[in-house]
Amino acid sequence: MQALARTLQGLAPLVGSIVERRQNEAWTAILEALVPDVPLPRHKLIEARMAADARKAVLEGGDWLTAAEVAKAAGFSASNPSTQPNKWKKDGQIFAVRHRGIDYFPGYGLDPATGYRPVKALAQVLAAFEGHKDDWARAYWFASVNSFLGGKRPQDLLLSKPDKVIAAAMDEVAGILHG
Repeated sequence: MQALARTLQGLAPLVGSIVERRQNEAWTAILEALVPDVPLPRHKLIEARMAADARKAVLEGGDWLTAAEVAKAAGFSASNPSTQPNKWKKDGQIFAVRHRGIDYFPGYGLDPATGYRPVKALAQVLAAFEGHKDDWARAYWFASVNSFLGGKRPQDLLLSKPDKVIAAAMDEVAGILHG
């Protein structure tokens, strides 16, 4: 009995420190809940609005397909429709932008003449942009008029003038590296 009493006496400071630590954590959590978040600086709000507008323009200005829609167009199995589009993406043959948790693949990156497989030139453009542009930046580039392409958008010329689009991508990267 005395051994149990001594053990409990030895645990008392430990239990006390655990209770005190938990009370401090609860106090900090309550304090953080009551104090509002630090507001974003005005320039960050402007940047966010511009990025949102750009993404909206990209999504509205092109034919964007889910993996299931790509699989259906290409005649792939409906049992696991994302397998082949995601393999193409992993292999650098196509890219996708992520919006609200869903990957959207560019319709202009698929060639109807080859059964809706990725346009061959797209892989070369994506390789040129590797390490320079993320997927959204690639989408912005494809959707923007390009002086190198006579004021046309790269997405509009990818099938008809692939060599020019590849050259425009190389020019873009040269500007990124040197400018």
